[in-house]
Amino acid sequence: MATMDIFNNDAFGLVEMTDAVEKLDYQPRFLGQLGIFQPRPVRTVSVAVEKKAGVLALVPTSARGAPPTPRRERAGERADIRDFRAVRIAEQDTITADELSGIRAFGTESELVQVMDEVADRYLKLERDIETTLEHMRLGAVQGIVYDSDGATELFNWFDSWGIAQPAEVDFDLDNATPASGAVRILCNQIIRSMARASKGAWVEGQSYVMGLCGDTFFDQLTAHSEVRSTYLNQAEASELRNDFGAPFGQVRYGGITWVNYRGTDDGSTVAVPATKVKFFPVRAPGVFEHVMAPGETMSTVNQPGRLFMPLIVPDDKRQMFVDLELYSYPLMLCTRPEMLLRGKNT
Repeated sequence: MATMDIFNNDAFGLVEMTDAVEKLDYQPRFLGQLGIFQPRPVRTVSVAVEKKAGVLALVPTSARGAPPTPRRERAGERADIRDFRAVRIAEQDTITADELSGIRAFGTESELVQVMDEVADRYLKLERDIETTLEHMRLGAVQGIVYDSDGATELFNWFDSWGIAQPAEVDFDLDNATPASGAVRILCNQIIRSMARASKGAWVEGQSYVMGLCGDTFFDQLTAHSEVRSTYLNQAEASELRNDFGAPFGQVRYGGITWVNYRGTDDGSTVAVPATKVKFFPVRAPGVFEHVMAPGETMSTVNQPGRLFMPLIVPDDKRQMFVDLELYSYPLMLCTRPEMLLRGKNT
């Protein structure tokens, strides 16, 4: 029968448990899997972000042998440097001595293996909750405002941080019974041009593209729109109209934009795009989004590069009656180009 003493084994040390937790399969989330957030481990709890005008400028001619004109002096640029502090996400579960009493060695498996399996199962549940929280933050970052779990408290407003006015919603007028010819295509062109021009060099021709995360109603009306459907008629893609075109939680390509029916949490509110809205952001645009990971709070993690998850096992040293399993994450979901973030509505 396993006892509380088993947690003195080196297998439950910080380094070993961190490696083990990061190998667990976490709950799939669209933005996390999309790979637009560049991981950035740091050794401090806050990061300095430098923002310059970033505009392209012509280089003046100069005499041979003369020193080049410094770029900042030439363009009159001034750097704007600000500090942003990562936040802490923490969750905990408890294994009691009574729960361990039911764990026994079986076959060739040792008690240690049995306990490690139980710990891994508990950490998987904690990890799923934190990963959902991180997805909530990613969804906020691609809209320019990161909220706390209550959906109302602002953690980071990247528009306000850099003194940028959030662009107004674009009305796609999708429920118009007699839409003007090419109206949706024209709005798509406007979205792409606006995002590319606001990128300050982050838009890479032939690589970057616009993605729109759609709420359910917006996606259904878009894929049912006569202009969008007519594009697929009399072409090889026409078969898609009979198959999975516009399927729930699917995606379609139209007007140079990839439209995704975003699936968040099943309650439609905790992590979600409102039903009649669409949120536009760039994909494959280097440096626009970063997932900063700050170090943990323990003595062993001070000044160490941050990691996605930080597990900690805290035994009851006084009475040996329980062990607390704690899981931490210290993220900062950073958007360096909030000017590129656009939004729309169905009507």
